[in-house]
Amino acid sequence: MNTIDVTPEITFKTARSGGKGGQNVNKVETMVEGYFDIAASLLLNEEQKQLLLSKLANKINAEGRLLVKSQAERTQLGNKQLVIKKMNGLIRQTLVKPRPRIAGKPTKASKEKRLDQKKQKSQVKEGRKKIRFD
Repeated sequence: MNTIDVTPEITFKTARSGGKGGQNVNKVETMVEGYFDIAASLLLNEEQKQLLLSKLANKINAEGRLLVKSQAERTQLGNKQLVIKKMNGLIRQTLVKPRPRIAGKPTKASKEKRLDQKKQKSQVKEGRKKIRFD
């Protein structure tokens, strides 16, 4: 399957990161948020769009855009690259179709074990019956 690179369609927004870091955190907007509008994408077909909308519903905001944030790096460029990597990985992982499950066959030993357990259970239930003298 060919991989889809959605980098050209991602819009970025920066903000100040939270947490430790002192003066650098307080004055530099290093946190990056990446938005990808699934419905307006030209790179995806309708089937792929529906699949993404259903599987990634908890990561899609009210405007219908996929949101990925990063504030791990100290630089805006580093966080931007992380957002791109995360977004492409998330979309790639979501679009992979799982292989169909092939049902296994029970072994001879498991069949015999099941039948033995059924016989034991029936004997227990038989022993619970009232004794009738006809």
